[in-house]
This record gives sequence, C-alpha cells and structure tokens, in this order.
Amino acid sequence: MTFKVVSKQTLPCELCEREMARLTAHHLIPRQSTKRQKVETSPTIDICSACHRQIHALFDNKYLAKELNTLEKLRKEPQMQKFLAWVKKQNPDRRVTVHRQK
Repeated sequence: MTFKVVSKQTLPCELCEREMARLTAHHLIPRQSTKRQKVETSPTIDICSACHRQIHALFDNKYLAKELNTLEKLRKEPQMQKFLAWVKKQNPDRRVTVHRQK
C-alpha cells in the first residue's frame, strides 16, 4: 500500500470524498494481474485507507481486475455504495473498522 502524506493539508478521497490528511494509491487493476502479464502497472486512484481496506475485504483481485477496474464501477457497486453512504458520515480523523460482507 502506498501512502501520500500531505502536511497540514487535506485532500479528498476519490471514493468517499472525505477530506483526509493521508491517502493511499489503489491500483484499478491489481498489480498481481499486471505483473503476471508483464504489462505496465495500471492507473491508480487516491483513496483513504478505510475505502482501500473495504475494497480488498469485499473483493478478490481477479474480480477487481475484471469487473471493478474504474472509479465509476467501484462507486456503482452495491456493496460499496452502502459502505460509502456510511463512511461519509464518519470522522476522518478516526480509524474506521471495515468488515467483510456475509
């Protein structure tokens, strides 16, 4: 996981749109997929760690590579929509616990 640390400044998470002091780079096509095919790494989006952890808790890399490989597809995925509606209400200064869907 790659972190972008911005001093005394906040940037919006590209998924939940909360203003965060620290964002992570999420590869839209997991690096695992691009390494095997020996192609360049995929584009990334800058998201908060809560969104990043939730994505990887809900979906495996194969599904992410095939089905959820754009920001728009991630936003429109029903499980992510539910999480995003909830996380937007959370304090950006506190660590958010993520859970796998049953």
